[in-house]
Amino acid sequence: MTEVIMPKMGDGMEEGTLLEWLKKEGEKVKSGEAIAMIQTDKASLEMEAPTSGILAGFILQVGDSVPVGRPVAAILKEGETLPTDWNSASVTTSSNGIAASPSPAIPESPSESSPSSPHPASTSERIKASPLAKKIASESGIDLANIAGTGPGGRILEADVRTAKPAEPHSPVSAAPIAAKIAPSAEDVVVPLNKIRKITAKRTAESKQTVPHYYVSVEVDLEAVSEVRALFANDDEFKPSINDFLVKACAFALRDMPIVNSTYQGDSILQFGRISVGMAVALDDGLTLPVIHNADQLSLRQISSQSKDLAARARENRLILEELSGSTFSISNMGMLNVTVFQAIINQPNAAILAVGSAKKMVVPSETDDEIEIRLKMNMTGSFDHRVIDGSVGAKFMNVVREYLEKPTRLLS
Repeated sequence: MTEVIMPKMGDGMEEGTLLEWLKKEGEKVKSGEAIAMIQTDKASLEMEAPTSGILAGFILQVGDSVPVGRPVAAILKEGETLPTDWNSASVTTSSNGIAASPSPAIPESPSESSPSSPHPASTSERIKASPLAKKIASESGIDLANIAGTGPGGRILEADVRTAKPAEPHSPVSAAPIAAKIAPSAEDVVVPLNKIRKITAKRTAESKQTVPHYYVSVEVDLEAVSEVRALFANDDEFKPSINDFLVKACAFALRDMPIVNSTYQGDSILQFGRISVGMAVALDDGLTLPVIHNADQLSLRQISSQSKDLAARARENRLILEELSGSTFSISNMGMLNVTVFQAIINQPNAAILAVGSAKKMVVPSETDDEIEIRLKMNMTGSFDHRVIDGSVGAKFMNVVREYLEKPTRLLS
């Protein structure tokens, strides 16, 4: 028997949510064949069979979540059967909808536990309910044991909980919420967080709380970039965007200053051996970060092609694991949203991120005489991890990026 475990499908992934089983229980599968769709913090991805055989022992139902490394099913060879304790011994679903492993089979010391006195699962663990149903029940003080589920196999659904009667004020409820919540009024609308939004909230909060951010802003003259872009006005296949120039300029600047292309590791700093630039892409339900690998080795035409393709497939939820992981630096461009300047939160384990505002025509003093002129300008703000990058280094990096953008012919190689 081979366990099918939840794989780590991207940087920072801690758990995955089952969206759909692509194969039925009892069906034959081949090694490498897609057997399920999994929602990570960044996208929906296919989970592949680790070996060939008969798919069996489904532990998760649609909507259930499980931490990375935990079993979700099994693949049997001919003549093999599942252990009698497969479902209970492998994984149980906690009251918040996240799968949790049982206690270790071997205790830390002989006196701590014995095979004859295992701890029984709690009532909430034995009840079959969707994660959203459990969340609503917990917040409303509703006992799931008193609800008859209308889902498959008696599974309790969101609608079942919403129509149930809340507990009386004196009734015991589950653990208190992390932060105080405001009771909604009749005019309010409660919007449950989807998977991507929950993970984004968790990771950005962790980054802001644990990484000592500082910020450096510079103004860039884009007249030269505008002139270079005009050279390709009649080229139907290659129309480089300002973002393409940004990716290439940052890649070259990272090559010049490898300390920025690094990550903090507690007692050391790891300088990455390759330069991979992540691009923040806004989705209808959250944010994702497709990655252009080895960006310093790609031509501007290749970067333009890849960035357009990655952004399009990100919005269609069709990116693969390699395209969603391994960034060493990130860019968040709000230029299309009429934004002058903003500060971005570092995407760990990166040590820096570039926030880009809109390119706008501005009246500025002439550099050659006392006249004024109109030029295309843009603000950029770098967010840096002070544990890795000193202030003077961050300032130098921003100026190096600016120099590449203001002399863009160097980026055409």
